[in-house]
Parts: sequence; structure tokens; C-alpha cells
Amino acid sequence: MTEPTLNYVSCPDASGGHRMAYWQWGGAGAGHVVVCAHGLSRQGRDFDVLAQALVERASGALRVVCPDVVGRGQSDWLKDPMGYQIPGYVGDMLAMLAQLNRQAPVATLDWVGTSMGGLIGMGVAGTPKLPLPAPVRRLVLNDVGPAIQWQALQRIGTYLGNTGKFDSVQQAADAMWTISTSFGPHTPQQWLALSQAMVKPLPEGGFTLHYDPAIAVPFRTLTEEAAAQGQAALWQVYDNIRAQTLITRGANSDLLSRETAQAMTQRGPRAKLVEFAGVGHAPTFIAPDQVEAVTSFLLP
Repeated sequence: MTEPTLNYVSCPDASGGHRMAYWQWGGAGAGHVVVCAHGLSRQGRDFDVLAQALVERASGALRVVCPDVVGRGQSDWLKDPMGYQIPGYVGDMLAMLAQLNRQAPVATLDWVGTSMGGLIGMGVAGTPKLPLPAPVRRLVLNDVGPAIQWQALQRIGTYLGNTGKFDSVQQAADAMWTISTSFGPHTPQQWLALSQAMVKPLPEGGFTLHYDPAIAVPFRTLTEEAAAQGQAALWQVYDNIRAQTLITRGANSDLLSRETAQAMTQRGPRAKLVEFAGVGHAPTFIAPDQVEAVTSFLLP
């Protein structure tokens, strides 16, 4: 497997700024950029399999950029945990896109977003007059939409912020699997590979999960009433999207209901919907049918 390059961008915030890391695959000077943004407690190396497939399909004439959203992976942790919210993440992505555009002009921009990364993508694609180097051309929303099931948020809240301590990467992978079986079937080798970047060594020995436990702070302030009120604003953002849009949904998802996914095919960008049997929240784009669904949509 070829390896991506690790890069950083300086991002402003009220506490003096922070650095966001991003992993880059493919041609550094390619005008076609695909951003792949991960889920709430994940990181950019989740997309290794998909990124390599995209670069191969494009014969290298593609930049695939996979950020570690702030507070995760190789990125800084925020001084103020209330900054761990979608508007701040969108601002960080604008800083990253501006840096990418300075390095080599961005002519075509696509976005793949899993769960939280999809909400960030909706913000980028559906907010008018953002200073983008190019409009988002194609958008993949992986198991997320404007309406999110409250029960799924409650489930995520039971483990978010519990970064733990483990004797080995394998032990950490096993622990993560107990809360991630909804990702669908993975071989032990696939799951271990997906887990490698999810942990970091501790100074005193052992390992812990790679993210700032404080990402749970704003998450835990969310009430069912506030979530319901936020849906109207998110639907407005969705309706503003002009990108050609694909929804990839785990057929057993508890976060994106089939009713919401169907509604998304009827309004706004009138997304195309693809569902994967035997998968819940959320598809990982490792299984060949999942990889093919995305690569054929972005690079027909």
C-alpha cells in the first residue's frame, strides 16, 4: 500500500488558533480534489481504501484529501471544547481548501462525508457565498441527513469521550468492535487495519483512543428539543445544495432513517440513494460494492 503525506493547516479560533492535520493521496498538483471527511470520533485514515481506489481510477490525476478534524488524530485539541461543533469545522475546511488552492489551483471539488463529515459537507456545499475555490460538484453523504434519529445520538453518547487505556492495538481494536458492529462485516485483518490510526501510545505505556475526550462536551449539551429545532435549519441547508448528491445508507442504520433518506431524494439536490444490506451506521467504504458505489459516482 502506498502511503499518504501528512500535512497541516493553521486555522483561526477565539483562543489563538490551532493546527488541523490532513492526509493527502495522489497527485499534489491535480486540479481535481476530493475531500473525505470522517465521523464524530474517527479520523482521516478511515478512507485509506477508498482514497487509493479513487487515485487508481483517476490514474493519479486526482488529489484525495482526508482531514483529521480538530481534536482527532494528528490535529490539535481545542482549548475551548465548545468549539467542537459543525460551524467551526466548516471554517477549518475553508482554511484547508484555501491552502490547497494556493498550492495548486482547485478546478473541480468533490466531497465524501461520513456522518459528522457529511454534515460538514452539507455546510460547505449548502451555505451560500462561502469563499470556496470551486463549488462542490459532487457530494456523497454517508449515512447522514438533515434529520438524525434521537435514539442513535443517545447510543453514541454512551461511549463518546471514554477513550480508555489498552495494553495493545489489538485490545483497543477489540474494544472498538464491541461498539462498532453496526459498521457491518469486516475480516479481523480489515478491522485491525481500520483501527491502527484510531489509537496512540501513552507516555507511561499502553494505548488510548486518538481523540480529545472533550469532543463529548458540546455533544452532551444537545437536547432532543434542540435537535428537533435544528432540523429545520439543516433542511434549509440541504435544499440549498446544488451539487449532484449521492446518499449511501446502511440498510439497518439507526441514525439515518429510510424515511429521511427517501425525503432527501425528493427535495433539494434530489439525491440518488444506494443502500447496503447487512450494514448499519455507517458504511466504511472497505467492502468492494461500497467502494464501487462511490468511485463510479465521483469518477464515472
